Amino acid sequence: MKAAAFARHGGPEVLELMDLATPVAGPGQVRVRVRFAGVQPIDCAVRAGWAPPGVAPRLPTIPGNEFAGVVDQVGDRVDGVGGIDGVDGGGHGVAVGAEVLGFGQLGAYAEYLVVPAGQVTAKPAGMPWEVAGGFSGGAQTAHIALRELGVGKGDTVLIHAAAGGVGTVAVQLAVRAGSTVIGTAGAANHDYLRSLGAIPVAYGDGLVERVQAIAPGGVDAALDGAGGDALTASLALVADRSRILTLVEHGRAGELGIRVTPNLRSAARLAELADLQAHGALHINVRRVVPLADAAEAHRELETRHGRGKIVLAVSSS
Repeated sequence: MKAAAFARHGGPEVLELMDLATPVAGPGQVRVRVRFAGVQPIDCAVRAGWAPPGVAPRLPTIPGNEFAGVVDQVGDRVDGVGGIDGVDGGGHGVAVGAEVLGFGQLGAYAEYLVVPAGQVTAKPAGMPWEVAGGFSGGAQTAHIALRELGVGKGDTVLIHAAAGGVGTVAVQLAVRAGSTVIGTAGAANHDYLRSLGAIPVAYGDGLVERVQAIAPGGVDAALDGAGGDALTASLALVADRSRILTLVEHGRAGELGIRVTPNLRSAARLAELADLQAHGALHINVRRVVPLADAAEAHRELETRHGRGKIVLAVSSS
């Protein structure tokens, strides 16, 4: 199979289109012929040398942990409804030929991917393929983070990198929960954030004062998708540090007494969020679709930390 992979760690240039062995579904697993795969900051970290907890990737490594495609092989002990040996695993439609979206840890930048059956769910008919391919990571991360922060009706929530893949979903979910949302972004994305229901605010010097002017009653919670000065501003604005969560500064979280996102992804959570999108309650902006062979270019663009919404790789046409 064709895959965008790297044989050494480094910058985007180490990503190459390779011919690698096609995986085979084992017990409790399904194999998906991938149509689209999302590009996320964590993929760039893996390429640079970081390894997901509990994973010892071998070189060459195929990055990518969100995808959409068609099931083409089902392993033993998969019951056809997302469970194993008759126990519901939260996924649905894992028979051969099913159109699915799902999540893993590595391997999505490839024509074929094997994952546990409980990590896929049916792709809603109304969800475009490119949206489905880049949906799982940002949507689930935003949902989990807001639940961890206890965001709800009456809260004022500050979301950094609000126009990005995670931020876009977090803004919409927080607004749906009844919160007032303040979102940091570049000026070019301010109208976009307003369309999602957020109050936009610019990055840079004076951020704390600008937020205080918008929310004189204080900020109840903050979701940091930018790190650095954004996290520093969050510490100054939110009194209860247990209501600050960072997506990027994991190394500092413990010493600062703030949260990180636990691994609570599930097919059931993904199905719930996909249903919201399919019924028009969750807008996902795909800013660019890049051919699999140009995965390095996708990483370069993502690492500029500018742009609105998701970058997605087009892996195969069927």
